[in-house]
Amino acid sequence: MTFNFNNLDSSGRLDKIILQFHPEFSRSQIQNWIKTGRVQVDGQIVTKTGYRLSQNMEVTVTAPQREPLTAKPQKLPLAIVYEDQDVLVVNKPQGMVVHPAAGHPDGTLVNAVLYHTQLQSLDPIRPGIVHRIDKDTSGLLMIAKTELAQRSLSAQIKAKTNLREYLALVHQPFSEKSGTIDAPIGRDPQDRKRWTVIAQGKPAVTHFQVLENFTNFSLIKCRLETGRTHQIRVHLQYINHPVAGDPLYGPRHTLSGAGQFLHAATLGFQHPRSGQWLQFHVEPPAIFQTALQQLRRERTEK
Repeated sequence: MTFNFNNLDSSGRLDKIILQFHPEFSRSQIQNWIKTGRVQVDGQIVTKTGYRLSQNMEVTVTAPQREPLTAKPQKLPLAIVYEDQDVLVVNKPQGMVVHPAAGHPDGTLVNAVLYHTQLQSLDPIRPGIVHRIDKDTSGLLMIAKTELAQRSLSAQIKAKTNLREYLALVHQPFSEKSGTIDAPIGRDPQDRKRWTVIAQGKPAVTHFQVLENFTNFSLIKCRLETGRTHQIRVHLQYINHPVAGDPLYGPRHTLSGAGQFLHAATLGFQHPRSGQWLQFHVEPPAIFQTALQQLRRERTEK
């Protein structure tokens, strides 16, 4: 892999610059490559992770061959909300990755699902997965157990006929009661780990309704019309109401707790075989409800 930084504002530490352009690798992996002589700068091996790069330098990384990822069954907790021969609906806990990826080869929701049931899918990493939620977002996911369900559920998402509603605790109270954020989302050219509203991005639409206002926070409900990566988090930051606890898009001073206060609360879709409309709702996890109760108490005391 060769990275050319010409015409880019890419000055900084060597390990951080490589990570910026290739966030699929962990920083510890990159640092190990540097220390073991797998990284060259302008044709010379560099072994210092803190080596300072400047513009117009060329970085060459010779990464070791990675073993192909495959999802294997693992006996892990699985909160099943609904199941039949075609569809599985689960309540994913906060902190669990949906499917294996670099840095998360196992311990994922897919590993747990494969232990629980068989899936008719040829995808070795994302069997049955038709949509995802972030690691630190909790809530409902629908999983296709059969090829019929895979086609149907994927088509419903594409046609925007399914229902996906989230609850979020966000910074700052709102003056309006509801609204729509229609702004394209693409990868941030300055930070490959982040996504941002950008003219060249893909269309993204989020509808929101304000449920409660507090002194410095709000409880809102968001409905996805599209499903871009980090969509709700990016859109809410864009309108200056970032999700509380969001380590990537929110401020440091926020509600106490692990991970962002974002929960996939409601999920609805047409059953792939019967055509019946199915709709499910799960309450937010305890950490979310505790923070909400504290905000309500503080409001009452004032």
